[in-house]
Amino acid sequence: MERFYKNKVAIVTGASSGIGKAIAVELALRGVKVVLAARREDKLQEVVKIIRDNGGEAIYSVMDVTVEKLCQKLINTTIEQHGKLDILICNAGISMRANFRDVNVDVLHRLMDVNFWGTVYCTKYALPYLIESKGSLVGISSIAGIHGLPGRTGYSASKFALTGFLETIRIENLKNKLHVMIAVPGFTATNIRFKALIADGSEQGNTPRNENKMMSSEKVAKCVARGIQRKKRFLILDWEGRITSLLKKFCCYCLDKPFYRAMAKEPDSPLN
Repeated sequence: MERFYKNKVAIVTGASSGIGKAIAVELALRGVKVVLAARREDKLQEVVKIIRDNGGEAIYSVMDVTVEKLCQKLINTTIEQHGKLDILICNAGISMRANFRDVNVDVLHRLMDVNFWGTVYCTKYALPYLIESKGSLVGISSIAGIHGLPGRTGYSASKFALTGFLETIRIENLKNKLHVMIAVPGFTATNIRFKALIADGSEQGNTPRNENKMMSSEKVAKCVARGIQRKKRFLILDWEGRITSLLKKFCCYCLDKPFYRAMAKEPDSPLN
């Protein structure tokens, strides 16, 4: 795997924490020159230090993926610095937790702006370079992109949109041999639930789930790294996701009640 990754160049969005941070560190350990993108400079500097202390190569760009010009600048900076782009990891994302009847529609706009449009903007400007390198375009999705999660309308909508977008990009570029992978982690121990938006658009500030029982970001990162090397199209990382995907194909009506019950069991669930 190290031979495969040696001297490749990758961009990772949402790289200041959680899955994005873990992926950036994992790729750097395998010889990839990584470009980290996120909004918090102090956190980006910490990740760059970790990578460099372990002998890796990394730079960062403070940016917001909802701003198209900043996404274009991110790609241009990468090309100016390294002369090529082999891997784009579209990981930046936010979540939500509110019943649709109660939620401010602006919350859904924010979810789509980050989770969907952030991927669209980065892909738009990275695509020529990824085609040139016959590289990999990776979107970090969710079980919510396979079957709708109650209380997460905006999140599910954005992940469904992400899947449709990336699948179409793959098909359009079959002759260009562009690798496109949709990665579907299960519930992962990150800070995404602490920052999830509630009905009025504020952050919920805590997690309704036991983070200790979840998949680690580091495990997700290792799976994503293997998936890129093996040119996976659709990478589902836990048994819940695999069962959901299977039932979606053959018995989709079986999923609605279990999904509802699971979300309703959460402390202070908006479904109750």
